[in-house]
Amino acid sequence: GTGDVVDTTVTVVRDSSVGALKGLGSFSQEAMGTVKDIVVGAVQAAEEAGTEIGGVIKGSVIGVVQGVGEVTTVTAGVISDTVRAAIRGTGDIGADVGALARGTAAGAISSTKDLALGAEDAAFSIARGAIGGAKDIGADLVTTAKNTLQGTIRGVEELGGDAATAIQNTARGLVRGTSEVGGDVGGVARAAIEAAIESAESIGVKAGDAASAALTGALEAAQEVGESAVTAVRGIIGTTIKGVKVEPKRLASGDE
Repeated sequence: GTGDVVDTTVTVVRDSSVGALKGLGSFSQEAMGTVKDIVVGAVQAAEEAGTEIGGVIKGSVIGVVQGVGEVTTVTAGVISDTVRAAIRGTGDIGADVGALARGTAAGAISSTKDLALGAEDAAFSIARGAIGGAKDIGADLVTTAKNTLQGTIRGVEELGGDAATAIQNTARGLVRGTSEVGGDVGGVARAAIEAAIESAESIGVKAGDAASAALTGALEAAQEVGESAVTAVRGIIGTTIKGVKVEPKRLASGDE
């Protein structure tokens, strides 16, 4: 089953990562290249064996982060770089970008289980790394944003974390990353909200609350970035997406 695929991949990739990274001392550009090669190798082997790619990608990212943790400290930046390298590498060999983004985000979130870094806090870095990886391979950022948020929610649900906080932080990372690579901030913000609404029922969150969390995270990032991003995201306030009127948290709670 998928669970067995993930577990087996974690073990193999973790051991490979420890061996490959031990001589590097720190998580550098060279280490990112090593991560990319390890993940690509795992995915290519899965494709040849006809194994489900999503589980292999998820297991690869968990294994890499665990391996890095045995060699050096795993920071938010390390997780972001790992996600970016995984997407860049597997995108290069033609893997489905949607499955890739979902699996990578879910794996990266799951990898925080044994780290001091909380899943909700890691969500920002995962999203930022996913957008960077998508840009590197010329993938559609809007599609990547939607799948990344769905994968993050799946991972947080498995860990029993706070889904609303994870949605907010993921949306913030998606918008921040999109701004950094010159992408469509408004389109990515809307995609994050759509994904939050679509995933809400499965995680026991009201659709309006999920939408509000995503919009709030997008607004936070826009305010950190600049006026054009703020204008793009503010244009979504009060609109209806998938039957849900979208308001940021402050307004949604009635605390104007």
